[in-house]
Amino acid sequence: MGKGTGIGKVRGLGPAHHGAHHWLLQRFTAVGNLVLMTWLGVSIVMLPDLGFETVSKWLAAPIPATAMVLLVVSTFWHARLGLQVLIEDYVHDTGSKFGTLVLLNLAAIGGAAFGIFAVARLALSGAA
Repeated sequence: MGKGTGIGKVRGLGPAHHGAHHWLLQRFTAVGNLVLMTWLGVSIVMLPDLGFETVSKWLAAPIPATAMVLLVVSTFWHARLGLQVLIEDYVHDTGSKFGTLVLLNLAAIGGAAFGIFAVARLALSGAA
């Protein structure tokens, strides 16, 4: 039979049927990373010094701690999305692809959890 019309292929979003969603998520996380990294850069420059006590005291405030957690989550999510596409494009064996994606997800979740834990520990220590 035929392969369908050109518009039919576009409406189906290709064989995976979810390409546009993944592409949009990656763009949204990229914009979020840009905004949060700009905030982080400006905030760091505005600190009087970069000593541990100063940065800990700054990070103990609710707004910087929340923004740092958002930055950690957004960065690891963005990295996971990009590396997932790379793995799906270049790892052809089904078993290897599955195993690599599992390792990628574990690494992304583990890295984000460690980053959140580090920020929470500094934020909840009260700048001790």
